[in-house]
Amino acid sequence: MIEPHAPAPPRPAPPRPAPSCPVSSRSGPVRLPVRPGTGRFLVLAGVFVCAACGLVYELELVALASYLIGDSVTQASVVLSVMVFAMGIGSLAAKRLRRHAAIGFGAIEATLALVGGLSAMALYAVFAWTGAWGGLWANGPRCLLVGFSLAMGLLIGAEVPLLMELIQRIRRQDAGGAVADLFAADYVGALVGGLAFPFLLLPLLGQLTGALLTGAVNVVAGGSLVLGLFRRDLTRRARWLLLLANLAVLGLLASAAVMVGDFERAARHAVYGGDVRVAVQTGVQEVVLTGGTPGRPLDLFLDGRLRVAGQDERRYHEALVHPAMTGPHARVLILGGGDGLAAREVLRHPGVQRVDLVELDPAVVRLARTDPALSRLNGHVYGDRRVHVSTADAFGWLRRAPASAYDVVIEDLPDPGITASTKLYAQEFYGLARRALAPGGRLAVHAGPFSARPRVFWTVEATVRAAGLRTVPYRVSGRDSGFAAGPDRTTGAARAPRDWGFVLAARTPPALALDRRAPRPRTLSAATLAADARAAARTRVPGLPPSTLVHPRYAG
Repeated sequence: MIEPHAPAPPRPAPPRPAPSCPVSSRSGPVRLPVRPGTGRFLVLAGVFVCAACGLVYELELVALASYLIGDSVTQASVVLSVMVFAMGIGSLAAKRLRRHAAIGFGAIEATLALVGGLSAMALYAVFAWTGAWGGLWANGPRCLLVGFSLAMGLLIGAEVPLLMELIQRIRRQDAGGAVADLFAADYVGALVGGLAFPFLLLPLLGQLTGALLTGAVNVVAGGSLVLGLFRRDLTRRARWLLLLANLAVLGLLASAAVMVGDFERAARHAVYGGDVRVAVQTGVQEVVLTGGTPGRPLDLFLDGRLRVAGQDERRYHEALVHPAMTGPHARVLILGGGDGLAAREVLRHPGVQRVDLVELDPAVVRLARTDPALSRLNGHVYGDRRVHVSTADAFGWLRRAPASAYDVVIEDLPDPGITASTKLYAQEFYGLARRALAPGGRLAVHAGPFSARPRVFWTVEATVRAAGLRTVPYRVSGRDSGFAAGPDRTTGAARAPRDWGFVLAARTPPALALDRRAPRPRTLSAATLAADARAAARTRVPGLPPSTLVHPRYAG
């Protein structure tokens, strides 16, 4: 028997048409004014430019924070970790904007250009005019740094989901291929931005103008991509709003660029006082000279830190140089000291035949040669035929130096608490200096502020001993080391450190004395040196491990 057919299942009802959406919230293929292949290329070019701008913002924050706040390792860690965290949050938050990808991306780029472009000026302004307030605002610059890192990280993280949505709406492809294309453009753009900042923007334009120009490029790239390629995806009102927002951001950035010169001068005067004579950003650091006119002592600042205080420089340089010159001193090596002031004290001793001076920044040497006040203070030492200058990193130069070549090695270097100079206070560095010393030779080390950072000072002394040298630590007080500037203003101290610590070292125990054949120092005597050594010895911090290249022990 033939069984009857089972009844056919009911046909499902046709889907109801979705409610109409605004033009700016389409999720299907978008109508482009160009072919899809060209559209994909333009989107990837936008990814490239935006990634380059984003990395410039990151590096600009790291560089400026390291200069203003100090300790580049800490500041880089704070900026990068906060930004990466915020990028993840921004990427999650952007999921809600995918239906409005075009207008959302345009608004994010305009906001990022404004925040990133003005971040350097804002951070510098807060540091210059409020950095010395102390109290509740003592950490104001640091809080602002974290705030900018968080804001820029959120905006940069929100770019990726929106760009992925836009590129998929041009022409659908598998998710893996789309991600590969997007991240390839992103990473190559980051490479270009990372190289452009130190080699192009920073030396040619400086931090402030460089950040403003980056913001302008960012807003033009984002606005052009949305208004040019996805304009049919926006309502007429949305197009006009985005255009006006981009023009407003460009206007603000351009206005700031016009005023940046006056802003820098005003901020510099707020930091250093109103007597700034020379201010130049070299390829290595910012160099500022104040005073040096009749009635005003000359002060030299490097990256905001007071390196030469006109009222006290002789006290510092005599204490650094003269104890090391007791004994053979025909051949002298000075590491650092591009201002020429340590060389001035060396040349006061009879019997000096050659002085090799190794300075990282040629601009400091050039200023010491040509500036009337500074060259007068250093006794025009660069006109002496015995002085030979090498522009090099002290560590690398010492590695190539011949063994047993010098009777005296003088280290007139930045404080050991500065991250960039940590390797110059490592056991390996002192081992190279020991190798360069002739039999009976002496090493003199500037070990930073004594009273303010005793643990750092005694770590330097322990590190010198670990290199196989016998040491005599001592300290010298200053009358007035000037007001705190640069990163020192954010430590809460109202003034710069008012004493200096030194370490005299040799293969055999050195005697702390003065050369009787040389003109008597104006600020030192054998009795005061002995008293300074006894005072230093009473504060010894025992048991400190040495600092090495792979395990630095100094805090910024």
